[in-house]
Amino acid sequence: MGRLNNRTTKGQKRARVEHRRATIADSDALARLGRTSFVAAFGHVYDPADLNRFLDSAYAPETIAQEIAGTEFDHRLMIENDALTGYVKIQPASPYAEYSDAARPLCLNQLYTDPAMTGRGIGAQLMDWVIETAGERQADAIQLSVWSENFGAQRFYQRYGFAKIADIDFWVGNHRDDEFLYELKL
Repeated sequence: MGRLNNRTTKGQKRARVEHRRATIADSDALARLGRTSFVAAFGHVYDPADLNRFLDSAYAPETIAQEIAGTEFDHRLMIENDALTGYVKIQPASPYAEYSDAARPLCLNQLYTDPAMTGRGIGAQLMDWVIETAGERQADAIQLSVWSENFGAQRFYQRYGFAKIADIDFWVGNHRDDEFLYELKL
């Protein structure tokens, strides 16, 4: 069961906030938010054909449903007043383990918020869950990739103690991005 918080800020109504694991019923909402967040942050970088192929693959509701039903990924949602405002997707066995001396690194694959809600602490709450979950699963590091030109995300991760450990590639269709592999030792 999710944790519920009620918070108020000056001049706002009390918000009902829930943190919980995703279910298959959340697939459509996760796909929409994933697409919206990715396009808001990176849509300007790619040729439309490459971007659309990538979005149709990575953020198809069927793909998300398979991830939720399987054991390779874990999705954590933040819901405010019954609307999905952010989510994080982790992978217990990092595909980047070869770049580190960590024995049991966990991978943070996506940390996305509704673009209209950036700066409201949603990402911080989700990151706190990732760090807590990594500890519970006895991971000795958290790894993630971040676009080399996404300076805001880099600052966000650095505030948590993440540091660059490698240069890697990220492909969207025929477009290769320079990515940084970041790691937080636990």
